[in-house]
Amino acid sequence: MGKIISIVNQKGGVGKTTTSVNLSAAIGMSGKKVLLVDADPQGNTTSGYGINKKEVRVSSYELLVGKGKTEDAVIKTDFKNVDVIPASIDLAAAEVDLIEIDHREAQLKMALSVVREKYDYIFIDCPPSLGLITINALNASDTVLVPIQCEYYALEGLSQLMATVRQVKRLYNPTLELEGIVLTMFDGRLNLTGQVVGEIKKYFSDKLYKSVIPRAVRLSEAPSFGMPIQYYDKRSKGADAYNALGKEFLKKNRRA
Repeated sequence: MGKIISIVNQKGGVGKTTTSVNLSAAIGMSGKKVLLVDADPQGNTTSGYGINKKEVRVSSYELLVGKGKTEDAVIKTDFKNVDVIPASIDLAAAEVDLIEIDHREAQLKMALSVVREKYDYIFIDCPPSLGLITINALNASDTVLVPIQCEYYALEGLSQLMATVRQVKRLYNPTLELEGIVLTMFDGRLNLTGQVVGEIKKYFSDKLYKSVIPRAVRLSEAPSFGMPIQYYDKRSKGADAYNALGKEFLKKNRRA
């Protein structure tokens, strides 16, 4: 049965979608079967895999509101071992539409249970908010992976996120755990970076990944070509960083 991991940070622009796209690709290249669920209304994960959002018939929106079959939403990509459940523009309305649905916090969990056994790992790219879509993702997940930019407000956002995780754990999903924290847009030359890393280690030392994601132009370019970084420029710093993160992730999960 596939392990389900939500990639979450309520703050935008921290490398959440970049991590969703490129970590999934790295794990797929290692030989594991991956399903990547785009649960962010912006749909950047969908376009990051070269999928035209206008041509999507069944998306994560339909699964959340109970209007489509999970199998019909899965798209086989051109990239090794990675399938995608895409987002569509309709997803922006899901927060409102879910309010009227019974067991609204469990819709995504029920949808993914149908395909869970086909994959080794299922990643969910969550929206930059802590609303009903994110609660659905957390309720469906075994663990939470948090990308954090090394900046002043990162720790404040992390404490808010962990409070939400604890609440979801208490109310809906008692086995939910923290998978780990990934440092993104990393620049070791800055004093602030060292301070943020020090603070995170103080509270989450056993959950902080050694692999860090640097600021890199090629990482920014790859989505506009609809490719993960490993396929856009396999010799780039960004590809090396996400491949290292993928290996570290798989090593931790072998021990689990």
